[in-house]
Amino acid sequence: MRQHTGFLRVLFDEAHSEAWTIDPAAALAMNPVNPADAGYTHAADLLRARGYEVEAHRDGAFTAELLSATDVLVVAHPADPGRERTTGIGTPVFTGAELDAVQSYVSRGGGLVLLADSEQDAGTNLAALLGRFGVGLEHLTVQDAAHRHQGNARWVLAERAKLPESRIEPEDLLAGVAEACFYRSGTLFTAPDADVLPLLNSSATADPADRPLAVGVRFGKGRVVVFADSDMFGDDSIGDYDHRALWINAVTWASRRPAPAAETAAPHAVVASPAFAELKAAVEELRPMQSKDGSIDFGAGHDRARAEELASRIGGAVEALAPSFPHDVDYLAAVQKDLTRWAEGGFGVPDFLDSLIAFNPARSREDGREHLVLFPMYTQNGNPDRVFEALVIRAVWPDWIAELERDKYPNAQFLPIEFASREGFTPGYDTNSAVLFPETVAVRETPVFTWGAIFCDREAARFRMVTSAAARTLKMSLPPDAARLLEDQRLTQEVFVLWDLVHDRTHSHGDLPFDPFMIKQRMPYFLYSLEELRCDLTAFRAAVELEREGGTGASHARLVQYAILFDRLFRFPITGGRVRNYDGLGGQLLFAYLHRHGIVRWTDNRLAVDWTRIADAVIALGTEVETLYRDGIDRPKPAHWMAAHQLVASYVAPNPSSVWARGAEALPLDGPPKGLVDAVLPDEFPLSMFYEALSKKLGPVVEATRGVTG
Repeated sequence: MRQHTGFLRVLFDEAHSEAWTIDPAAALAMNPVNPADAGYTHAADLLRARGYEVEAHRDGAFTAELLSATDVLVVAHPADPGRERTTGIGTPVFTGAELDAVQSYVSRGGGLVLLADSEQDAGTNLAALLGRFGVGLEHLTVQDAAHRHQGNARWVLAERAKLPESRIEPEDLLAGVAEACFYRSGTLFTAPDADVLPLLNSSATADPADRPLAVGVRFGKGRVVVFADSDMFGDDSIGDYDHRALWINAVTWASRRPAPAAETAAPHAVVASPAFAELKAAVEELRPMQSKDGSIDFGAGHDRARAEELASRIGGAVEALAPSFPHDVDYLAAVQKDLTRWAEGGFGVPDFLDSLIAFNPARSREDGREHLVLFPMYTQNGNPDRVFEALVIRAVWPDWIAELERDKYPNAQFLPIEFASREGFTPGYDTNSAVLFPETVAVRETPVFTWGAIFCDREAARFRMVTSAAARTLKMSLPPDAARLLEDQRLTQEVFVLWDLVHDRTHSHGDLPFDPFMIKQRMPYFLYSLEELRCDLTAFRAAVELEREGGTGASHARLVQYAILFDRLFRFPITGGRVRNYDGLGGQLLFAYLHRHGIVRWTDNRLAVDWTRIADAVIALGTEVETLYRDGIDRPKPAHWMAAHQLVASYVAPNPSSVWARGAEALPLDGPPKGLVDAVLPDEFPLSMFYEALSKKLGPVVEATRGVTG
């Protein structure tokens, strides 16, 4: 069973006489009257709620072996036990070997979060550890009579450190942080040659004024975050102001970066086999012989004997590969029969109904289960012709997704998959196609569909490529967890599985639910836009609820929100042509709505996002769309279509030539609905100037996503 690898391992040091512990019982023993003044238990729980593994180090010295197993080391105020209540374990003095081990660990990519104290002097050598990274601590207590907490001048409210306008940080460690309080804080100073990210300073009215209270440092391949106060994340203070967001951001920003994918993966046993090579070669030679409907027109000069030979080779290869897929024995036997019947019948329009009925990969969803797929079919956003495709797929079905599908979002037909190998598919999938749907297969009659498969690896890879390029182009500073998401293919795949699970089932849930793609209704394309957007906004709301509830899926839920936002805002609007681009229009509508409400701002050629308000704004747009659907039950079709156009046009400017934009008087309301559909321009809602410019800059990146597998 494959486990996700995208979440962090955090190690709290409690072996150097720290003044804080993540163990509630130890906090009570350290401070029986007020254990909240000795506990970092809430801080640890916040990280666990994000899926991070949190442990305490309570025995022995720092060693290279110990540190290599963690992504972030937290050292929270080592103290002289003669002066403060501490864990009572070890000494607050780090040995030279320990200092070397921590420095080497960070240099090689590890993360370090250091929390000091205004009276950090006698009895500990934390200053020596800070000094290894070019940071020093001044032993004084900042006071501020104007910017203070609860009237206490020593509880000072910090201000965001000012960065030069020319400095664009790819990650915003203070995303979602408007206010923070430092309780009895000293100040920091940094070495001239240190690679410092200023974070929080004392205010202009403080004494001393405008001095660093928190900084980030890049050191070698690693990162360090230093706070001049440790109380701000203690159990009795972490709920104040925006400390929770600051804490999670600090740990996430400092963490070890995900390792890049190996350039050369081990060959896949089936895909690398002679039998699959034979199958792929025969299919690729047969495909050019096939017409759009899958038949072979021998009057066009194709060689019948050669077609028979290729069909025989394909059948033989399937037979040779079948033992590798014992769970698909009936399906693969049916494939050979359908193939033989097609050849013996003269290579007319292929009919693979029997094998399609026998193939039900969603019946037994098992993480890592592989299937050999062979059908004459078209590929959505790929090859429009029903020609043969051969590929090896793998189910992505981790236990936590299985639990959510069973208990919260039932969808028996949903099957997330990935390509088993970058070489394991024929040309129909060397395209933009990211789905495997049974309705694309050539059959004599339409059966009851029992499954639908989505390539989460292709979706994730596209998302990562385009969003990363968009963030650079738009000079965006991403929250640390969003930045990590873009660096981790496996984690992003799992995020897309959760998104797709909720999206897919939403087509048949809610007021006036329908799936226009399945029932093939002919309607204005902006109705398709609203339906797809409604499903995504529903998935977004579900992710917000999962995050707030905690439990299964909560660790992925916040990341789902980023995925929906970034894919909708950056990739969808500029992908594909401008003829009835319903996905693109949904992205334009979301951006326009957020821009209208001041959630995203495009100023000085830089896109800024108000992360504290964005979730509520996205949910509010979802409510508008849901209201349109609910009210539509009481409207005739033309009135509902007109209301939908008005909703979109209230945020996205329609084409100046639009007949629909002129209102009911200009529309052919006295005729059949076809006239209304025909009155919609191919590009009824053109790209805004923002997206026109973005499309030109990101066009090559979008084109490069063709055929990616992750």
